Amino acid sequence: MRVLVTGHAGYIGSVMTPILVRAGHEVTGLDTHLYDTCTFGTDKGGVPEIVKDIRDVEAADLAGFDAVIHLAALSNDPLGDLNPQLTYEINHRASVRLGRLAKEAGVKRFLMSSSCSTYGASGDGLIDESAEFRPVTPYGESKVWAERDLAELADEDFSPVYLRSSTAYGVSPRLRFDLVLNNLTAWAYTTGRVYLKSDGTPWRPIVHIEDISRAFLAALEAPRELVHNEAFNVGSSAENYQIHELADIVVRLTPGAHVDYAPGAGPDKRCYRVSCDKLERQLGYSARWTAEAGVRELLGAFRRTQVSPEEFEGTRFKRVAHIKKLLASGTLDASLRWTNGVNGGDRVRIAN
Repeated sequence: MRVLVTGHAGYIGSVMTPILVRAGHEVTGLDTHLYDTCTFGTDKGGVPEIVKDIRDVEAADLAGFDAVIHLAALSNDPLGDLNPQLTYEINHRASVRLGRLAKEAGVKRFLMSSSCSTYGASGDGLIDESAEFRPVTPYGESKVWAERDLAELADEDFSPVYLRSSTAYGVSPRLRFDLVLNNLTAWAYTTGRVYLKSDGTPWRPIVHIEDISRAFLAALEAPRELVHNEAFNVGSSAENYQIHELADIVVRLTPGAHVDYAPGAGPDKRCYRVSCDKLERQLGYSARWTAEAGVRELLGAFRRTQVSPEEFEGTRFKRVAHIKKLLASGTLDASLRWTNGVNGGDRVRIAN
């Protein structure tokens, strides 16, 4: 298929794109390149791309594609809280507009990167895709509203699919240290302590970014009747953990490490356990990674690069800190558009 991947240069996209290419698909990326200076290791890149903000996409940009994989977003709760209205503008309204333009351009399948954070404060019980949405952040709300409005576009010619990913982890050319397992492992490796900012009791499903990528590939290639206007939790039902359990895994695999709790650490209101059985049952997909394997991968990467606490707690690998730095320098304006027009606006670049 000819596939357009929005956010292809981000944390997940830079891993997913090569997987799609290896599977035989013709891939073009679309990205505004907010995180070009956040590279960890080698960035393989290598696909044609459109350099454009998703808010500026036109139907002509989407013509000729069989499918759109929509990853681009303000990508987590802290970044969403920085400017909630921008979160709704980009993650909700721009996503729905993109879906509408894709339908107008004749795109048949639209894979929306949603999130299990839509379940928010759902407690300790195992829930599936039929569970009530209970988002507790602008990020979670924006994903709920995007799913709701994209569903209204579904018809015999246009199939939206909603992939609700668990909390991501794993090594990427655009590595993030503001994700729970990545962060705990980085703390353990560089300082000898696993630093918990909550009391460790909340439940969270986790999933490796390679498994996220493989889930999108499965949904892309599946027969229409299996995915049309359907939602799928992405991950493994076995990979739900309380945060303190993740800390215990990290400590066990990192010699000399121990657990510390932040002063006044209390329960995080985000707490949810999800079943991912539908994805396996309906598409024959199963996740390959476990938390333990992910920690081992991260530790190996940290040993090769000798990452420091200053790096993983600094602006390079934490999305909200990086964006604040670009705003303070005047490189981005308040709407998160490039002030010099180099990477955004109406400028489009197709590169091999």
